[in-house]
Amino acid sequence: MMSSTTDEEDLQNMANSAFMKPVTPSAALSEVVGNKAIPRTEITKKIWDYIKKNGLQDKKNKRNINADEKLGKIFGGKKQVSMFEMTALVSKHLK
Repeated sequence: MMSSTTDEEDLQNMANSAFMKPVTPSAALSEVVGNKAIPRTEITKKIWDYIKKNGLQDKKNKRNINADEKLGKIFGGKKQVSMFEMTALVSKHLK
């Protein structure tokens, strides 16, 4: 019996499953997103909810995030990071 998916669809499904696999946040990250294992997509959503709730997006350049005490721990002590840099820094806090 032949599979109804193409190789491209299989690759897409594998990529999606990697993002949907629950990961455990570090102690520093759990202060922002909670300590339950959740998918990366949910972690990103919770971080953005936190940023917006606390007004941490830079007013002049919305691509930049200003760190408060909790985000500073995740951002390696940096006062400000770009949203792209944030993704890489957050990845270091996932198991």
